[in-house]
Amino acid sequence: MSSQLKINGETKTFDQGLPDTLTQLLETLAIDAATVVAEIDGRIIERKSFAQTSLSEGQTIELIRFVGGG
Repeated sequence: MSSQLKINGETKTFDQGLPDTLTQLLETLAIDAATVVAEIDGRIIERKSFAQTSLSEGQTIELIRFVGGG
């Protein structure tokens, strides 16, 4: 059964079911947790809480990545 999340304005379908936590989502998307700020349904999630933050069908997630440069 597939599940969906809205990530950065785009609907993403997970055919094998949702990742359980925000940490697992970042791993699935190959995003380093140290380089991202996450917001779920308008609430900023502290990085130390990523592993304890459960995900649910239909949530809206914004991931803002830091990029170095000059």
